[in-house]
Amino acid sequence: MAVVLAAGLGTRMKSRLPKVLHPLCGRRMIDYVLETAVNATGARPLVVYSPATAAVRDAVADTADTALQDEPRGTGDALRAALASLPADVDEVLVLSGDVPLVRAELLTALLEARTLDHAALSLVAVDAIDPTGLGRVVRNEGGTVERIVEDRDATDEERQITEINAGLYALDAAWLRRRIGDLQSSPGTGEVYLTDLVALAREDGRIVAALDVEDDGRLTGINDRAQLARAEWDLRVETNDRWMRAGVTMMDPSTVYLDHDVELAEDVVLEPNVILRGATRVGERTRIAAGSQISDSQIGSDCVVWASVIERSVVEDHATVGPFSHLRPGAHVGPRSEIGNYAEIKNSHLGEHVRQHHMSYLGDAEVGRDTNVGAGTITANYDGVRKHRTTIGERVFLGVDTMLRAPVTLGDDARTGAGAVVTRDVPAGRLAVGVPARLRPPRPVGPADPVGPMGPGEPVEPSPGTPPPTDGG
Repeated sequence: MAVVLAAGLGTRMKSRLPKVLHPLCGRRMIDYVLETAVNATGARPLVVYSPATAAVRDAVADTADTALQDEPRGTGDALRAALASLPADVDEVLVLSGDVPLVRAELLTALLEARTLDHAALSLVAVDAIDPTGLGRVVRNEGGTVERIVEDRDATDEERQITEINAGLYALDAAWLRRRIGDLQSSPGTGEVYLTDLVALAREDGRIVAALDVEDDGRLTGINDRAQLARAEWDLRVETNDRWMRAGVTMMDPSTVYLDHDVELAEDVVLEPNVILRGATRVGERTRIAAGSQISDSQIGSDCVVWASVIERSVVEDHATVGPFSHLRPGAHVGPRSEIGNYAEIKNSHLGEHVRQHHMSYLGDAEVGRDTNVGAGTITANYDGVRKHRTTIGERVFLGVDTMLRAPVTLGDDARTGAGAVVTRDVPAGRLAVGVPARLRPPRPVGPADPVGPMGPGEPVEPSPGTPPPTDGG
């Protein structure tokens, strides 16, 4: 069973948020550690927190059990708190740090195997560090056996010359650990109880301490400040982008593409420079996310184009185009083959198939039927200062430029509005609404170049003086 140490506040982060809850590629740092622990052990892990990091308890409630360390008195005391909460039948304990998010499950599996193979009281990961400053040194005897770990602040000048450091990952014989955990003493220099002192206790008992030697590839470096967090994010992002490119995604400039951990991309997706995909975003086959786009927690279909636009918690179906400079706010649903253009904004609205909203317009809390044309400057006035109201627009509706729809209002199939119309009442199917406030008129005859098609029965009438014909603004 894995124990994850997360009781330290992480003062070098200069943050009220516990260190292990800081995001890394859109995911909390500790979530990477918990996932790796489960992959290595197959069991639900136990997280040790303190009163200062109580937010950690709530954050991991769905994925891990927790144990409280009343006062952060070092890693040894944290492990002692964990043991009190472990089931009695646990025979092996894997110890990880919540601030080492890039560790791999394969390494943890090898660490467990090394302990079992040598029947060791404990096994640890040792690294020949390029710069061991501030890290615990692995002290061996002349025969190469690990005898103890000395923390940097307690080390002598000679011991500080050692470059082999302790990576902070351990596998321990649980029965032996329960017998000896109470023998850990506070450090004279710091007052902390070090988990690493278990190494010397194991040697006193004549037990083996197995060391798994690995290269210093940076994956075992703990994150203590925001500079280290940024470096870890860079490493993880490079790894993520490389994985997606090998899976069939084109990135014109991978160094400017930012993908969160949970993003999913289909084959032949193209990501242009300066693209950011956040959260649980999904992008379908052959879709191009063009330069300058930001998409969060949204689903983008196949064969779409999104260009220099912002999309949040929305759905864009197949063969649709969005942008440039469009904004799909939460709850927007764009139907297949629809066209959303310059400075178009949509919020909590469902657009049917082949809706055309080409420029400078706002649709909020609306239902829009298929083949409807939204003229430039169209606004759904959905908020009365107290409540939001919905607008329902039927199929094949033609909205002229600067149409204002004061919700709640319904426009039937094949309805039309004139330029500048302020619609305050429902417009029946096939009728024309013009003026301020809009008045109903029979539909005008449809010209051969009209993209909307016949508007249904009704006798043509001359427009009233000063009333322009319908237009979509170009």
